[in-house]
Formats: sequence, structure tokens, C-alpha cells
Amino acid sequence: MSIAFDLRAGDPARAATPLLVVALPAEPAFPRALAALDARYDGALSRAIRRKDFQGGKDEALLLFAPGAGPERVLLVGTGTAEAVKGLTRAAALAGRKANALGVGRLTFWAADLAGAALEGVVAGLALGAWEFKELHTPAPAAKRRKPLTAATVCVANVRAARPALDAGVAVAEGQRLARRLAMLPGNICTPEYLARTARDIAKRHRLTVKVFGRREMARMRMGSFLAVAQATTQDPKLIVLEYKGGRRGEAPVALVGKGLCFDSGGISIKPAPSMELMKFDMSGAAGVLGAMEAIARMRLRINVVALIGSTTNMLGGEAMKPGDVVRASNGKTIEIQNTDAEGRLVLADVLTYAQRYKPQACVDAATLTGACVIALGNTTVGVLGNDQGVIDEVLAAGRRGGEVGWQLPMFEEYKDLIRSDVADMRNIGGRGAGTITAALFLAEFAEGMPWVHLDVAGTAYSETDLVVMPKGPTGTPVRTFVEFVRGRAR
Repeated sequence: MSIAFDLRAGDPARAATPLLVVALPAEPAFPRALAALDARYDGALSRAIRRKDFQGGKDEALLLFAPGAGPERVLLVGTGTAEAVKGLTRAAALAGRKANALGVGRLTFWAADLAGAALEGVVAGLALGAWEFKELHTPAPAAKRRKPLTAATVCVANVRAARPALDAGVAVAEGQRLARRLAMLPGNICTPEYLARTARDIAKRHRLTVKVFGRREMARMRMGSFLAVAQATTQDPKLIVLEYKGGRRGEAPVALVGKGLCFDSGGISIKPAPSMELMKFDMSGAAGVLGAMEAIARMRLRINVVALIGSTTNMLGGEAMKPGDVVRASNGKTIEIQNTDAEGRLVLADVLTYAQRYKPQACVDAATLTGACVIALGNTTVGVLGNDQGVIDEVLAAGRRGGEVGWQLPMFEEYKDLIRSDVADMRNIGGRGAGTITAALFLAEFAEGMPWVHLDVAGTAYSETDLVVMPKGPTGTPVRTFVEFVRGRAR
């Protein structure tokens, strides 16, 4: 459910709201701007700070109640010692989640000198924290239902000046909401056709151009690598191309590419049964691309962007690809399949080749590609690799701005020996060591001639545990990295 956002100026003590959220940094001095609010609460706010009942730490929260007019409750949330935008975004996410738990329905948010990127982060954070996936649950009895957060007002000094940042924050929030919902849907609902319909819906809402190719069209384009993955599925695989034309006619676009494996059993190299249900998240790269296109279109950025998604399911069956098979990708290169569970790179090989026809100024792909990335970087950092250091640096900076921090891994020539094949041009795995690097080196064979960066989001696109500011499940990564990268290149 979307949140309706608004802005207000003036004393927060006068806000008639069921919940006023006050974000404060670590070891705060009580803000003079909240003097009237403190008086309404008989000095409880300043007293909590003075007595160190509240110290402004990361994820710290203190709820206070008061009778009478004005805010019914005040929730103090800490931003910790993090950089301002990052701290405020996280504090807002925590507030959004607590607002849902309280069932207040709406809130007002205050932080000192809130404007620009900080305001945008607060809006995105509130939506991130308040997001819940309830559509497949049987509704609770009416008497036990809590109101979800559906409206939020943000306090600013100048409403008119703050409007662009609010609109940008809403755009990002809607993009993340779309991506998280897609990722959370089970594989029997979120199929390749469902992703195609979602792309068509985005195109219709924002007047974009969309093309969807199925098995027959891909066969004519000789996408033997992609189609090998789809051999055993009854669902028609989809190559989805969505174009946003906000720049000059003929200007080279930015290409965003996403892996869209709506379910990955591993194929004949079958995955272990425990946690296999999480493989519905193997389309998180595609979800991130679609969410980013929703946000980019809402922002009306002055740049051309083409989104490309390769979507199928990796299943078992009599027609399934086998270890030892050799397939030919659309660029003519042959691939020995040594592990059918290394299927995402097979799909992306043909999608990246297709992307080259747009002669993009830069291409960035995202995929839940390797478990090795989780071993190397855990669940907090995106693996970043590519063939152009300038674009890599841009992507890393975009991730920092968007709160989706990445770390560059090497692509030294020596690693290529690990994917050499005795019977084909290359093989689709390189052994246990350097798995994230060899997967990226495989993709690089299909990104030749264009500046390209690969994001391995296997550890960051979804979480198997509660993250305090959001529940386990999809995180919205890499929507913000994509958006910040494209926005950084827009005129």
C-alpha cells in the first residue's frame, strides 16, 4: 500500500497527529525548536535526554504519551553516529515500522534542518519501514486489525522549496515498493509473463515503449544460452525491453539489465531442499530494474534509459539442459555447461549481447548471481565488478548515495584460466574459488565493446532474518543504486 506524503511548516507541537516522530543524533542536545512540544509534555522530552533515558543511538527509540491537543504520542528515534542522510533514512524506516506496530495510520516526522537529500531519504525510509506484504494473508478479524501507515507529513522550514525533494523521495519509495512486492510474490504468481505484464503496466502509466519477446523470437535471434535454461519449463521465457526516452533523440541510453529467474531449482544440478523456497527471490535483479524504471519515469529525468530483463524458470525435466552440454550464445560463442545451477549467467549472456545493439553510454546489470558473493561480502555489501573503472567508480558512488554500499572485486586476467573449457570457448563455472569473479568474467565475454558494470546482489537483495528496520524478505536493493546512477548522468 502506498503512503500519501505531505509537507508542513511551523511548530510541530501544534501538529494534530496520532504520532510525532522526532529524529535526533547521538548524544543530542535538546533542540530549541521543540521547546513548545517539551512544555506540552511537561518537560518529559528534555528530561529523557538529560537523564540519558534516550541517547540517540542507532535504532534507539523511546515512546512518550500525552493527553490534550497536539501530538498524541511522541516517538524519539536515534540516527546514531552515521552520516546524516544515512542515519535519517534508517531512523525513518524504524519509525515507519513502529507506526505500523502501533496502528496509528498516520504520522508526522520532524528532524532539524530537514531538506534536500536528507528529506528524500526520510520519505524513502518511512516507506521502506512501513512496507508490509499482506495481500496473500487471510485478513485478521476486524477487532484485531491495526491500521497500517497510509499517510505521513514531514516538517520542513519551507514547503515550496522542499517539494522537489519530497517528489523524488516518493518516486524512489514507489520504485522500491514495486520491486519488493514482485520479489515477495511466490513463483506460481510472479512468472515471466507476470513480469512482462508489470513492464507493460509501467509503460502504460508513464508512456514508455515496451517490447516482449518469447521463445520463438529468441530462437530466431539464436539465443541458445538463454533458451538452454528454459528448456525444461512449460512457461514461456521472456526477454523484456522497456525504454524511457527522457533525453535527446538519438542520444545513447543507459542500459539497465536484470536477471529474472522467477524460480531456480538448480536444474539437474539440483539445489538442496532446505530453503529452496527462497529461490523465488532469484528475480530480484529484474525486480530492481522494474522498480528503478518506475522511479526514473516518475522523476522525469532528462536522459534515455533502456531496461532489459531476461526471465524464465530453471526446472528439471526430460528436456532440461545437462552438465556437459554445449550451447551457442547469440554472439556466436560456445559454452560448456558444467553446472546447471549456474544458470543466471547463461540468461544474462544473451541479454547483454542484445543490449549492445543500443550502443549504450553505460550498461549496469544486477543479479542474485553467486553464493560466493555472500561468503565474500556477507549480507550488507553489493559485489561490484566491471570493465570500465570510471563507470565502476560512478556506480560505487551511486550506491553510497542510495544507501546500498558496494565493494569492487578484481577481474585480473589470470582468473580467466578458471573458466576455460576443453570442448568449448568457455565453461559456465570456474570451481569453488573466486566464484563471484569468474561469474563476472564470464559475463564480460558478452559485454565487450560497451562500458559495463555488474552488481552481484545475492547477499543484499533479500534477507533471511529480521533487519530491525524491516522484516525478513526483499530489501529493495538495487533500486536506489540504479536510480542514483541514472540521475547522476541525467542532464
